[in-house]
Formats: sequence, C-alpha cells, structure tokens
Amino acid sequence: MTTGASDAPSHAVVLRDVTEGDRQRLLDWRNSPEVAAYMYTDHKIGQAEHDRWFDGIASDARRRYWVIEVDGEPVGLANLADIDARNRRCAWAYYLASPSVRGLGVGSYIEFWMIEYVFGPLGFDKLWCEVLLSNESVWKLHERYGFQREALFRHHVIKDGAPADVVGLGLLAQDWPARREEMARRLLDKGYALPFA
Repeated sequence: MTTGASDAPSHAVVLRDVTEGDRQRLLDWRNSPEVAAYMYTDHKIGQAEHDRWFDGIASDARRRYWVIEVDGEPVGLANLADIDARNRRCAWAYYLASPSVRGLGVGSYIEFWMIEYVFGPLGFDKLWCEVLLSNESVWKLHERYGFQREALFRHHVIKDGAPADVVGLGLLAQDWPARREEMARRLLDKGYALPFA
C-alpha cells in the first residue's frame, strides 16, 4: 500500500492473514539463523512442534498472525499476542525473514501499521512488547515510535547457552498522538501510504 507522493521509491506492503499455504514457509523462516537469533528459544523446531503451534492459531482468540508481503513476495511475520479485550491491551512482535527487504523501511511501516490497528480498529489502550537487550536496533525503533522502557528482565532467557536480558516496552494510546505525525511523515517520505487512512 504505497503511493507515489514522494520522490522515494515505493514498495507495496501488505499484511495478510496466515493461510494453510504458509505452513512450511513459517517453519523454514522460524528455523533460519537470521530469525532464530532473536527468538527466546534456540532449538531447531521440528515438524510436529510446528504443526501443533500452527494448528492452534485458528482457535486461539488471544493470538493473531499476519504474513508480511512486499511487492507480492512473502517476507516475514507479524503478530499480536496476549490479546486482552477486558484490559484493552495486547503484545506484539514481528520479524523480516527475507534479507531482500532490509533497509527499505518495511519494519517502520509494520510498526506504524500495528500501532494504528491496535489503537484504531481494536480500540485498545496499550500495546507492549519484549525484545532481547542485544537486539538494539529493534528496541531503539520501538522507542522512536514512542514506546517507553517499562522493564528490564535480567537473565530472562537462555541464548546460546548463556543468560540473556530482555527489555519490556509499552506504548499507551494517549501517548501515540505525540509521535504519530513525525512517524507518519517519515513513512510518507519513503513513499509509503499510511494504513487505515
């Protein structure tokens, strides 16, 4: 969903529901070193474990997944988790599995899309996430979008056989307007159209 509103090259970014045709693709992505390095678990995920997870998606109202496509090519996965309608909050995460889209601003577009979706159509008050402390580029991106560090979970997971720290970040709907205009302008300058406009 892009526009030629700027001189920047534009790319069509779409978030579509996960389908049965994505089953093997998601397993391959999840086990790739580029993705696994930023996940909480290091072990190679087998087909049976993956199938249990994949088959459970449709029946779990607390989770929602989208495949990220750029110019018609599947390149990553985005999700909401711990969806809590009573407390009007949820967690989120994403990854880009294809190196071909790095540096195009796709991560920023996904961040904007998720925030707008959670505070717009869902009408929630809070969006939060957890990121490995070592994944500095991602938690700094979240902070640029207005997320505030709410926690440092020390020795929270084991990565490569050693304890790793995790950063907890949160964004409130009431704080988003203060960042929205600047972040929207950055996306427009890169040639992206704003979602839900």
